[in-house]
Amino acid sequence: MLITQLFNIANIFVLPFWLLMILLPNWGITRRVMESYLPFVALAGLYIYLFINSITPESAQALSNPQLADIAHFFSDETVAATGWIHFLVLDLFVGRWIYWQGQQAGIWTIHSLVLCLFAGPIGLLSHIITAWVTKKSTSDTPLDSETTSPSQT
Repeated sequence: MLITQLFNIANIFVLPFWLLMILLPNWGITRRVMESYLPFVALAGLYIYLFINSITPESAQALSNPQLADIAHFFSDETVAATGWIHFLVLDLFVGRWIYWQGQQAGIWTIHSLVLCLFAGPIGLLSHIITAWVTKKSTSDTPLDSETTSPSQT
């Protein structure tokens, strides 16, 4: 299979997981699908295949003491670029899954963070961290419910 085909398949492969987490986060099927590590196993397998096929003696030497110019040259190769992109897909999806489960467990709104993570993983992660912090801060600063507060405590 050509590198371009593997690249395209990987891009399409991750989309259903993102769509489920973003559009149907509370659906039972979404929860079951996102409990599985199989998507990561498949993507990691593809990553390993591409990684092995992208390493040459020159690239291995360049990566052993990385300089920006060497990395830029290394990524000019299509196989290396596809390997790097699969790396992004795997880790962004993994972080997205973590954000999804954090939201499910803590009742935190995650749609915005997941969309950001899909397109720019670290920004989505930061968005979720801030959202979780703001949510925790706002819920911990609210006064106790009037039914649970005795008149002598008010």
